[in-house]
Amino acid sequence: QVQLVESGGGLVESGGSLRLSCAASGTMFSIYNVGWHRLAPGKQRELVVTMTSSGNTNYADSVKGRFTISRDNALKTVYLQMNSLKPEDTAVYYCNLNSPSGLRTYWGQGTQVTVSS
Repeated sequence: QVQLVESGGGLVESGGSLRLSCAASGTMFSIYNVGWHRLAPGKQRELVVTMTSSGNTNYADSVKGRFTISRDNALKTVYLQMNSLKPEDTAVYYCNLNSPSGLRTYWGQGTQVTVSS
């Protein structure tokens, strides 16, 4: 059974940084595409960034130049480095794994990020 556990969220002042982690278990992590989404109160879920198994990335315009995704296949962990945080980045952040076929998607439980102005 695939499990994803996120960590690293918290409260930070505007302009600050946080690094989120998402540790996977129960799967061949290296073959999966990974990603981060976020859900803010009153808004629809937003794609933040995706990374393919080969390392290709796709960032939302709202986070380009501020957020960086990375992965450590040996540790089965995906990271999201968030710099220059803004109050509008406040949301619950979820990591996900997508199988190469696209038929299977797994989600973590989410971690809260709050950016104060």
